[in-house]
Amino acid sequence: MRLLALGVILLVALSGCAATSTDRPLVVVTTNILGDVVQNVVGDEAEVLVLMRPNSDPHSFEISAQQAARILGADLIVSNGLGLEEGLQQHLDSATDAGVPMLAAGDVVDVLAYNESGAADPHFWTDPAQMLHVVSAVEAQVTDHVSGVDSAVITRNADAYAAEIEQLDAEMSTAFDALARGHRQLVTNHHVFGYLAERYDFEIVGAVIPGGSTLAAPSASDLRDLVGAINEAGVSTIFAESSQPDRLVQVLAEEADLDVAVVELYTESLSEPGTSADSYLTMMRTNTERIATGLARQGSH
Repeated sequence: MRLLALGVILLVALSGCAATSTDRPLVVVTTNILGDVVQNVVGDEAEVLVLMRPNSDPHSFEISAQQAARILGADLIVSNGLGLEEGLQQHLDSATDAGVPMLAAGDVVDVLAYNESGAADPHFWTDPAQMLHVVSAVEAQVTDHVSGVDSAVITRNADAYAAEIEQLDAEMSTAFDALARGHRQLVTNHHVFGYLAERYDFEIVGAVIPGGSTLAAPSASDLRDLVGAINEAGVSTIFAESSQPDRLVQVLAEEADLDVAVVELYTESLSEPGTSADSYLTMMRTNTERIATGLARQGSH
């Protein structure tokens, strides 16, 4: 009986060791847009922990103590790297100090600056061509630095996903090429479309909230300047992010007595599964359709 009991104990211990040895490596991603991209590249080769919930604001979201602890044990952290995750920076700094490998996506894209300040614009995902750089960087970082993954699988995943992003880029070009040059004018509730404007030849008329962070607030002079720019450009459609209430945009329309439509876009965060922006590709296709439709309406006035 003692021998039998000892055998059972050894069997349980060995099975526990086997379970531990097959645990997948951990890749932590700060925002859900980057998280979706990383998941498509990594597939089942590693666990992907996305810190930002759907429909959140990347400038201000916070994480739990359990998530903070897991960050320190990650095999790789993927972040925006251009100051987007303002509420998360202390945790990223702690992970860096602890020696956790880090990939800052902002280091591998062609960074644009906000016109009014010269600060780096972190919203590079509005240009699919920039996201191709991110896909390549994730593939290289995971293949070279994350133990236990099949590099051939990672490469196949990255190639397949890059082809989907290239198709997205072609679709967006076709949709926006149908707009007259004089109607490619964007007003949003804060600056998020610099990269999209650069790629598809749009003009940024202005934004209700100055700068690139939703944590900022417009002054009376900011609103006056924007109203003047809107009147001069003849804009009849304003775009507001789904992660932020459109109250400021509505106030602008009401107080300035402007006849404008407010169209909701998904620009800062993915939405819940099964909705219009539950992946990077669906988000961009939804936004493309809404921008094209809104500006076509503007052109008909």
